[in-house]
Amino acid sequence: MPDLLLELRSEEIPARMQRKAAGDLKKLVTDALVEAGLTYEGAREYWTPRRLTLDIRGLTARSADQREERKGPRTDAPEKAIEGFLRGAGLSSVSEAQVVSDPKKGDFYVAVISRPGRPAEEIIADVMPGIIRNFPWPKSMRWGAASMPKGMRYAGIEGKGPESLRWVRPLQSIVCVFGPEHEETQVIPFEIDGLTASNVTYGHRFHAPEAITVRRFEDYASSLEKAKVMLDADRRKDVILHDARDLAFASGLDLIEDEGLLEEVSGLVEWPHVLMGEFEKEYLGIPSEIIRLTIKTNQKCFVTRPQGGEGLSNRFILVSNIEAKDGGKEIVHGNGKVVRARLSDARHFWTRDQGDLPDLDTLVESAKKFDLDLKKPLDQRMAKLDALNVTFHAKLGTQGERVRRIRDLAQQLAPIVGADPTLVDRAAVLAKADLRTEAVGEFPELQGLMGRKYATLQGENPSVAAAIEDHYKPQGPSDRVPDDKVAITVALADKLDTLVGFWAIDEKPTGSKDPFALRRAALGVVRILLERKVRLPLYKTLLGAVIDDAVFGTHVMPINGEVLFDLLSFFHDRLKVYLRDMGARHDLIDAVLTPDADDLLMVARRVEALTAFITSEDGRNLLAGTKRAVQLLAAEEKKGTVIADGVSEELLKLDAEKALWSAITAASKEASDAIAKEDFRSAMEALSKLRAPVDRFFEDVLVNDEDAAIRANRLALLKAIREATGTVADFSKIVS
Repeated sequence: MPDLLLELRSEEIPARMQRKAAGDLKKLVTDALVEAGLTYEGAREYWTPRRLTLDIRGLTARSADQREERKGPRTDAPEKAIEGFLRGAGLSSVSEAQVVSDPKKGDFYVAVISRPGRPAEEIIADVMPGIIRNFPWPKSMRWGAASMPKGMRYAGIEGKGPESLRWVRPLQSIVCVFGPEHEETQVIPFEIDGLTASNVTYGHRFHAPEAITVRRFEDYASSLEKAKVMLDADRRKDVILHDARDLAFASGLDLIEDEGLLEEVSGLVEWPHVLMGEFEKEYLGIPSEIIRLTIKTNQKCFVTRPQGGEGLSNRFILVSNIEAKDGGKEIVHGNGKVVRARLSDARHFWTRDQGDLPDLDTLVESAKKFDLDLKKPLDQRMAKLDALNVTFHAKLGTQGERVRRIRDLAQQLAPIVGADPTLVDRAAVLAKADLRTEAVGEFPELQGLMGRKYATLQGENPSVAAAIEDHYKPQGPSDRVPDDKVAITVALADKLDTLVGFWAIDEKPTGSKDPFALRRAALGVVRILLERKVRLPLYKTLLGAVIDDAVFGTHVMPINGEVLFDLLSFFHDRLKVYLRDMGARHDLIDAVLTPDADDLLMVARRVEALTAFITSEDGRNLLAGTKRAVQLLAAEEKKGTVIADGVSEELLKLDAEKALWSAITAASKEASDAIAKEDFRSAMEALSKLRAPVDRFFEDVLVNDEDAAIRANRLALLKAIREATGTVADFSKIVS
């Protein structure tokens, strides 16, 4: 069966877009081919900074013939109905339709629509221009003469204005070849905005810019390799990582690995060449986080550390896109100059923030020698943050006002978490102070981390310093959760204030947009509560914090129980996502999670206990019996039958129903006592004792007895089963 090779070559594609773009190309092309009636055995995408490539194997040479019978109206139907049927079926007159007789429905028209199969080449040429023109780039651009306003002409090219091709970067060539593995392939020469697909591509921009003629994927990949283009992105990553490790090891250093940076760098080069640069050791006086972020953000370079040691070395690893004739000396020299300039700026910001002291060691020694009062600078920064009215959000007041709200809420949370309220208050006051430092102004990614360093230098309690950094955490599903109780308290207060505020101004996330990262904030609260085992009644806490109205600076936002109940539902959604990611079944979560459940830790424990119970034999059998009882009750309630709340022991005639009532009474009490102690596993074990009596009841007892009183009493007994099991979960929501 034939194979298809497709390459879209352009100017450099931003590294962050490449992987997704290659995946999008694969999906768009394969979906379009399958929709057109073709099948394929396999497809794989590739990407480099200058090309997106798709290799499709085993593509059928022709789509199958199709025959469709479309039923129409009766032959005596109104004329307009018949005309509409003919238009939809593509028929010019009723003579082209068949008449089919039905003994019950009479005669009606049927259109037999035949669609002959199409050659794969024709289908590919048909679908590709639309895929390229409508490619889902996050950002795109127009270029060239065709982008002139409509009506203008230049060098024989007519301007198309907004109708001209948009692409992430100027598209330079297209390769599209199709054919069997052992026969000659053919070019599918579709055209788009003056570019015609061919079998010609180009290698490395500097090492091998000459044209390369290709036939199929194997010689395409090997030709590019000879032309200094490593097509496989994962292979480029592997080469960069291992060469960087080896180069660092040879210098007595360890590479500090960074997966995100490795992904980005592999998208910047087609032929990676790893080199080592260095900077003066005096710059190591700057905090290592600033050095690493400066070199990573501005130069896309990796940092190193002494083997088996801590801190950083003054060597860095860079990745070049060329093999220089001088072994990379000029490249290393040029990168070193830029790194020194960046570090010089970083040191300037750091020393300015520290009162113009030259470096970290000098600052510490000066503090010891002269009993320097280092508490004042961080407090002054907080006062400056407040005095300058730095806005948090136009409708939610300033950062200073926000800190006061966080401070109040943190005081309510401190006894719940078990944190020292004095330390919590101090941490809340200083939590946002580093936002006015020059280091954070230049490197926003360091907010919190720099605050921790400043707090440590000015002698703050270690818990306070840790909270200044960790109150932003966790910032994602893989980020760590604070473990210090002061940090936990301030982190919860910070996130809860954010969520309440944006709910108050009705700026909730939509299906596709979450500009204020509110899902991340809610998930952070969920992770803190569950992973640090904090018992926090969310609804009560939030309602107590914002009774009737929430005051945000000069704004008073109406916020009440209804708004907070909606926010609680949002927390439930994040809890479901978290528990499912942890392996919990969605139906078990739904069985435990009630709309007013605000103790998320207890919900998680119930799900855990229910999971263990429902996978046991007793649990499965009790579930089956309970669901049978619930279904019978639902059928009766649908008829309007009012089922009594209590069971009359005098009306229990059979041993099976007497035994069941006795078991329900005992199990309900035992389960209730266990739930009161928050021992959900014991509650499940208590309910498991109902298994045998429930089974026996359904074997020996007829619920719909002729005696109306006995029948009503037996329905009440079924209701008692539902209520007993309902103390731990709604069994009706559990999938068998």
